Amino acid sequence: MLAVYFDCPGGPENLYVKEVMKPHPGEGEVLVKVSASALNRADLLQRRGKYPPPKGASDILGLEAAGSVAGLGPGCEGRWKVGDAVMALLSGGGQAEYVTVPEGYLMPIPNDMTFIQAAAIPEAWLTAFQLLHFVGKIQEGEKVLIHAGASGVGMAAIQLVRLAKAIPIVTAGSQEKLKATANVGAAAGFSYKDEDFSGKVLALTQGSGVDIILDCVGGSYWEKNLNCLSTDGRWIIYGLLSGGEVHGDLLARLLSRRGSIHTSLLRSRDKKYKEQLVKAFTEDVLPYFSGGTLPHLQPVVDSVYPLHEIAEAHRVMEENKNIGKIVIEMPA
Repeated sequence: MLAVYFDCPGGPENLYVKEVMKPHPGEGEVLVKVSASALNRADLLQRRGKYPPPKGASDILGLEAAGSVAGLGPGCEGRWKVGDAVMALLSGGGQAEYVTVPEGYLMPIPNDMTFIQAAAIPEAWLTAFQLLHFVGKIQEGEKVLIHAGASGVGMAAIQLVRLAKAIPIVTAGSQEKLKATANVGAAAGFSYKDEDFSGKVLALTQGSGVDIILDCVGGSYWEKNLNCLSTDGRWIIYGLLSGGEVHGDLLARLLSRRGSIHTSLLRSRDKKYKEQLVKAFTEDVLPYFSGGTLPHLQPVVDSVYPLHEIAEAHRVMEENKNIGKIVIEMPA
């Protein structure tokens, strides 16, 4: 089969497509013929040699995929049959023509959704769902500040906050991105390049601040985050785009607000946790992607690249040009 590969860590130019052995499903695994996959920041980090896959996971890039069931390993419980249209959360291996997946990581694709759209769901939406519900314990009416609001996780989080009857506020890097976030339900948005988002958030909330912060930026935002975190607020860190160093009196200021810091990575979670997450998302959220539901959820696809243009897709994400997900389409 064809798969994305790189021989040594570095820039997008190191990526190429080569023929590798097609995997065989093991105990409780399903073989999926991949029609589309999608990019995540973790792929960029892994390509640079900064985020190796978990032990036992494929070293091929790709944390999510959509396609059809092509085979079943021993011990499968009969949930899936050959030909079923599925989307999958992965620990790796998605940017290839075939991938093996534990059967509990698979979700059915809604009838009226394409493989391209479905590929934009698993990693981003499950990450956002996990951060808001499993980690943040979001409650109706709460105010949630979402950094990188126009990213795949950001666009998913906005819609999930609305689904939870809470209030999404975002930061993003351009007016075009802020407009896109408003189109999917952001109550307000601020440019981190041109505005002091903490001051704007405090003004918007009449000084009370936000109850939850979803933060993939890290170090450079710590002071502004604390400025606009409410008393008893939850600051959830799931990425460190600006690095992890903090210079200042973070703990005293956090203590004065009775605030809490949570950190979360989905890729390294154990199998049982991921299966519980996929099950909860399938039951509580997936029905809202089908036509005719209110509120109606939708994955936001920025662009689609054929597999052999994987390097260009990485460049676009690295330059923060995308609004929503960048999807990789496999050869027919």
